[in-house]
Amino acid sequence: MKTKEEVRLMDLSHGAGCGCKMGPGQLNDVLQEFRLKSNDPRVLVGFETGDDAAVIQLNSELAIVQTTDFFTPILNDPYKFGQVAAANALSDIYAMGGTPLSALSLVAFPIEKLGKEILGDILRGGFDKVKEAGIEIVGGHSIDDPEPKFGLAVTGLVHPKKIIKNRGAKKGDLLLLTKPIGTGVLTTSIKKNISSPEIEKIVFQNMARLNLYARNSMVENFEFVHSATDVTGFGLAGHLSGMLRDSNLKAVLQFHKIPILPYTLELLAENCFPGGTNRNMAYLKNNIDLKINPSEHSTALKILCDPQTSGGLLIAVNPIGLNQIQKSLVKHNDMQSEVIGEIQNSDSEILCEIV
Repeated sequence: MKTKEEVRLMDLSHGAGCGCKMGPGQLNDVLQEFRLKSNDPRVLVGFETGDDAAVIQLNSELAIVQTTDFFTPILNDPYKFGQVAAANALSDIYAMGGTPLSALSLVAFPIEKLGKEILGDILRGGFDKVKEAGIEIVGGHSIDDPEPKFGLAVTGLVHPKKIIKNRGAKKGDLLLLTKPIGTGVLTTSIKKNISSPEIEKIVFQNMARLNLYARNSMVENFEFVHSATDVTGFGLAGHLSGMLRDSNLKAVLQFHKIPILPYTLELLAENCFPGGTNRNMAYLKNNIDLKINPSEHSTALKILCDPQTSGGLLIAVNPIGLNQIQKSLVKHNDMQSEVIGEIQNSDSEILCEIV
C-alpha cells in the first residue's frame, strides 16, 4: 500500500470533479424518454426545467430544498478534495435561495487499496466545510469502489414565495457572475502533472469558497433577482442556456468582461482542457453565436464550455437593483463578482451571443 504522500487521487479517476458528468446531450436523450413531470402539487420545482435542486412545499410558510452531488477527485490532496466536494454540493441549495439544514455523505472508495487514513482526510474536509456552512453531516452511505468518489446529499429550507429558480430572466436583466471561470482547465493541468503549486492554490481557493455569501446578497435583494443558477459541469454557456431555453430570450455576453482564472489562457494555448469541454461544445454548437475576432473563436468556445467545479452563481438581475446587490456582495466580502452581459430578445435558437 502506498503512503498518503505517494498517492495521486486524480490518477485513479477517468475525469475530474464536475468534468466527470455525463454530457448534457447524453443526459437529455435519456431523460426525454420519461417525460418527467410531477403531478404532486407539493412539488414546486422538479425535473421540468433542469433546476439546481428540487423544492417540495410543506406548508404556506415553508418548503424543503433537496439536492445531491458527488464526483471523482478534483485535487490530489484528500482533505482539499473533501472540502471542494462539500462546497459544490451545498452550492445547489444556495443557488435556489435556500438555507442548508443538514447533509448526508456519499462515499465510494477503494479502502483496501488506499487505506483508512486517506478516506478519513476526505471526510474531514467535507465535515469542516459543512461546519463552515453552519450545518452538520448527520449520516451517509459508502461503497467499495476502485474509483474514489465523494459528495453530499443536502437538504435545505426556503420560503415557498422566495424560491430563486433558473428560469425567469427578463429582457434587460444584467448577468452577474460571482466567481471567475477556468477550473476545468486548471484542474486538468494538475491531472496531467503539468501544474504548479501556485495554480493548485488558486484553483483550490476558488472552488472551496462557499456560495453562501452570494446567496445572502440575492436573498437580501430578492425583489431584484429574477433567476439564478450555479455554474458547474456544463460550463458557463451550458448553464446559461439552461436558464434561457424556451424563453425567446438570449444572453449577449461581453467576452472580455468574463472573469477568468490566472493561467487559464496560457494552458489553453498548450491544448490543456478537459474532455467534458468537447461534450459541452457539441451540445451547444447551435446555441452560441461568436461575434468576436475569429482568431479568438477557439479559445472563447473552450472557456465558455469549460466544465466548472464549485463555480460561482450566475444571477439575472434587474438593472435597478444592481448597485444594491453589488454593495451587498462587498459587505459579505464577495469581491470577485462581475457583470458579464445582458438579456435580450431572440428570434432564433441562439441563446448565447458573444461580443
